[in-house]
Amino acid sequence: VQLQASGGGLVQAGGSLRLSCAASGRTVSRSIMGWFRQAPGKEREFVAAISGSGTRMHYPDSMKGRFTISRDNVGNTVYLQMNSLKPEDTAVYYCAKAHSDSRFPPMEFDFLFWGQGTLVTVSS
Repeated sequence: VQLQASGGGLVQAGGSLRLSCAASGRTVSRSIMGWFRQAPGKEREFVAAISGSGTRMHYPDSMKGRFTISRDNVGNTVYLQMNSLKPEDTAVYYCAKAHSDSRFPPMEFDFLFWGQGTLVTVSS
Protein backbone atom coordinates (compact mmCIF):
# COMPACT_ATOMS: atom_id res chain seq x y z
CA VAL A 1 0.00 0.00 0.00
CA GLN A 2 1.18 3.52 -0.78
CA LEU A 3 0.08 6.46 1.34
CA GLN A 4 0.19 9.99 -0.05
CA ALA A 5 -0.33 12.82 2.42
CA SER A 6 -1.26 16.27 1.19
CA GLY A 7 -2.83 19.51 2.32
CA GLY A 8 -0.01 20.98 4.32
CA GLY A 9 1.09 24.55 3.96
CA LEU A 10 1.60 27.85 5.69
CA VAL A 11 -1.20 29.13 7.91
CA GLN A 12 -1.49 31.83 10.53
CA ALA A 13 -2.07 30.98 14.15
CA GLY A 14 -5.75 30.40 14.76
CA GLY A 15 -6.31 29.14 11.25
CA SER A 16 -7.32 25.73 9.97
CA LEU A 17 -6.01 23.12 7.59
CA ARG A 18 -7.35 19.83 6.34
CA LEU A 19 -4.85 17.15 5.58
CA SER A 20 -5.63 14.23 3.31
CA CYS A 21 -4.06 10.81 3.08
CA ALA A 22 -4.85 8.94 -0.11
CA ALA A 23 -4.12 5.24 -0.15
CA SER A 24 -3.36 3.34 -3.30
CA GLY A 25 -2.30 -0.15 -4.16
CA ARG A 26 -4.84 -1.75 -1.87
CA THR A 27 -7.87 -0.79 0.09
CA VAL A 28 -7.41 0.46 3.64
CA SER A 29 -11.12 0.35 4.44
CA ARG A 30 -10.64 -2.28 7.15
CA SER A 31 -7.44 -0.87 8.54
CA ILE A 32 -6.78 1.32 11.50
CA MET A 33 -5.26 4.51 10.19
CA GLY A 34 -3.40 7.21 12.02
CA TRP A 35 -1.70 10.56 11.85
CA PHE A 36 1.60 11.43 13.46
CA ARG A 37 3.77 14.48 13.38
CA GLN A 38 7.41 15.33 13.87
CA ALA A 39 8.64 18.82 14.60
CA PRO A 40 12.26 19.79 13.94
CA GLY A 41 14.52 18.38 16.60
CA LYS A 42 11.71 16.53 18.33
CA GLU A 43 10.48 12.97 18.60
CA ARG A 44 7.65 11.73 16.45
CA GLU A 45 4.31 12.36 18.15
CA PHE A 46 0.98 10.55 17.84
CA VAL A 47 -1.84 12.82 16.66
CA ALA A 48 -4.92 10.70 15.97
CA ALA A 49 -6.16 7.27 14.99
CA ILE A 50 -9.39 6.00 13.48
CA SER A 51 -10.84 2.52 13.31
CA GLY A 52 -11.49 0.74 10.04
CA SER A 53 -15.20 1.44 10.22
CA GLY A 54 -14.61 5.07 11.12
CA THR A 55 -16.77 4.80 14.23
CA ARG A 56 -13.97 5.04 16.77
CA MET A 57 -11.38 7.77 17.07
CA HIS A 58 -8.51 8.15 19.47
CA TYR A 59 -6.49 11.25 20.30
CA PRO A 60 -3.90 12.16 22.88
CA ASP A 61 -5.27 14.61 25.41
CA SER A 62 -3.24 17.44 23.90
CA MET A 63 -5.01 17.08 20.55
CA LYS A 64 -8.58 16.66 21.72
CA GLY A 65 -10.94 19.42 20.70
CA ARG A 66 -8.79 20.91 17.94
CA PHE A 67 -8.03 17.96 15.69
CA THR A 68 -10.54 15.63 14.06
CA ILE A 69 -9.71 12.49 12.14
CA SER A 70 -12.18 11.07 9.63
CA ARG A 71 -12.19 8.73 6.69
CA ASP A 72 -13.87 8.01 3.41
CA ASN A 73 -13.62 4.29 2.80
CA VAL A 74 -15.14 4.55 -0.65
CA GLY A 75 -12.43 7.01 -1.62
CA ASN A 76 -9.74 5.16 0.33
CA THR A 77 -8.80 8.42 2.01
CA VAL A 78 -8.24 9.55 5.58
CA TYR A 79 -8.44 13.15 6.71
CA LEU A 80 -7.17 15.28 9.55
CA GLN A 81 -9.04 18.50 10.21
CA MET A 82 -6.94 20.86 12.27
CA ASN A 83 -8.49 23.95 13.82
CA SER A 84 -7.20 26.74 16.05
CA LEU A 85 -3.69 26.01 14.92
CA LYS A 86 -0.78 27.14 17.05
CA PRO A 87 2.87 27.74 16.15
CA GLU A 88 3.76 24.64 18.16
CA ASP A 89 1.69 22.56 15.70
CA THR A 90 4.38 23.24 13.09
CA ALA A 91 5.68 19.85 11.97
CA VAL A 92 5.77 17.32 9.19
CA TYR A 93 2.55 15.32 9.41
CA TYR A 94 2.55 11.68 8.42
CA CYS A 95 -0.29 9.27 7.83
CA ALA A 96 0.17 5.63 8.59
CA LYS A 97 -1.61 2.31 8.36
CA ALA A 98 -1.66 -0.20 11.19
CA HIS A 99 -1.15 -3.89 10.58
CA SER A 100 -4.26 -6.02 10.19
CA ASP A 101 -4.12 -7.57 13.66
CA SER A 102 -3.98 -4.27 15.49
CA ARG A 103 -6.45 -3.56 18.25
CA PHE A 104 -8.05 -0.22 18.93
CA PRO A 105 -6.73 2.07 20.19
CA PRO A 106 -3.49 1.15 18.46
CA MET A 107 0.03 1.50 19.73
CA GLU A 108 2.60 3.35 17.69
CA PHE A 109 4.45 0.14 16.90
CA ASP A 110 1.27 -1.20 15.23
CA PHE A 111 1.76 1.25 12.36
CA LEU A 112 3.87 -0.46 9.73
CA PHE A 113 3.12 1.54 6.58
CA TRP A 114 3.93 5.22 6.35
CA GLY A 115 3.38 8.02 3.89
CA GLN A 116 5.99 10.59 2.97
CA GLY A 117 4.67 13.44 5.10
CA THR A 118 3.30 16.90 4.45
CA LEU A 119 4.71 20.03 6.07
CA VAL A 120 2.46 22.25 8.18
CA THR A 121 3.86 25.62 9.20
CA VAL A 122 1.92 27.82 11.59
CA SER A 123 3.09 31.40 11.83
CA SER A 124 2.53 33.53 14.91
